[in-house]
Amino acid sequence: MKNKIKVFRAMHDMTQEELADRIRVTRRTINSIERGKYNPSIEVAYNIAKTFGVAIEEIFCFEDDEDAEARR
Repeated sequence: MKNKIKVFRAMHDMTQEELADRIRVTRRTINSIERGKYNPSIEVAYNIAKTFGVAIEEIFCFEDDEDAEARR
């Protein structure tokens, strides 16, 4: 799943550690989500979006195999 967490963190001058502390996860979890290595739970995704004051869809974009193939 693609995401724009790094972009939103930069816009809010926030480190991974600060975001992690705010939503009560580890910095490693934030790093893994940003890199696309881990898909967050609905609760974590909601808390990230709430922290930045935006809808979940503004941060996370689900990309299935058909979407990826269509762009090639």
